[in-house]
Amino acid sequence: MTARKLLLAPLIVLAWLTPPPLAAQEWARKMFKVSEHDFGSVAKGSRQEFAFELENLYEEDLHIVGVQTSCGCTTPTVTKHDLKTWEKSSILAVFNTRTFLGQRSATLTVTIDKPFYAQVQLQIRGYIRSDVVFSPGEIDFGAVDLGTTASKKVQVTYAGRGDWQIRDVQSSNSHFEVELKEVQRAGGRVVYDMLVELKPDAPEGNLRDRLLIVTDDAKMEKIPLAVTGRIAPALSVSPSPFFLGEVAPDGTATGKLVVKGKQPFKIKNIDCDEAGFAFQIPDKASKVHVIPVTFQATKDIRKIATTLEITTNLHGETRLKCHASVNVGTGRETEQDTHHVSDH
Repeated sequence: MTARKLLLAPLIVLAWLTPPPLAAQEWARKMFKVSEHDFGSVAKGSRQEFAFELENLYEEDLHIVGVQTSCGCTTPTVTKHDLKTWEKSSILAVFNTRTFLGQRSATLTVTIDKPFYAQVQLQIRGYIRSDVVFSPGEIDFGAVDLGTTASKKVQVTYAGRGDWQIRDVQSSNSHFEVELKEVQRAGGRVVYDMLVELKPDAPEGNLRDRLLIVTDDAKMEKIPLAVTGRIAPALSVSPSPFFLGEVAPDGTATGKLVVKGKQPFKIKNIDCDEAGFAFQIPDKASKVHVIPVTFQATKDIRKIATTLEITTNLHGETRLKCHASVNVGTGRETEQDTHHVSDH
């Protein structure tokens, strides 16, 4: 009996380590939304990057060993190496426009070793112009308070035709306003100053966008310029999401929400679709509100997930939302439909 157990154990391990028999690499490719990107025609020294997003679609934990590039024109990095089910990561590809010129391409090879070994290849290409230079290479607004304006200046320098012109600056983002001024034109050198303003109605969140510089060059008419920044919310709530843990049927769970602002404000109300939640809302205005929260469970055994909408008097009536949840009874969670890697 003992000898038989010792013989069976290695077979079980080998079965786990052996990749799925059908399309061994295909399961890994399915996690990527796209596998190639063309930067198009870009200016020398400009910031150009693209994130190849991936999501672990399987029940097994995933580990990304790393990523290699076939060309120094592209520098790749992995934003997160270990992913549980439904967790996301990305392969960030930065195009090296400072030291490379002309048509360039690279193959990025992503290596995965868990739950099975696989390699996924991603393709990058683009044309780095030597005649157009942005200084600085991107527009970075940094951190901007919600409801305020910010502006940055970029100089566009061209060397070549004496009659070269910028005809327009385009963007799909209506929150940008651009002022263009020609400051030099002599000896085949043309210089523009471009002032880019972020309007006060820009929504909160991370800003990753671009402007398209439209020129009279028929072969390479549009040149992208990256725009980055972060619009910080007027208010923040923590913890978010708000998890009250597990409570017995007919039991009570308690916790605290913290709502912060950069100036004193009052909390007018907290709305919630689920019965059982109660909030002790302070009466006075303050930059920081600590709100005791109580949840009274019923006899039903289930997971409760809801959204808290907090209404304040800031700027007339500023609202923010926070996801809240609590497990009543067993704490069994409702899970998305996942598959094993071997199913693919």
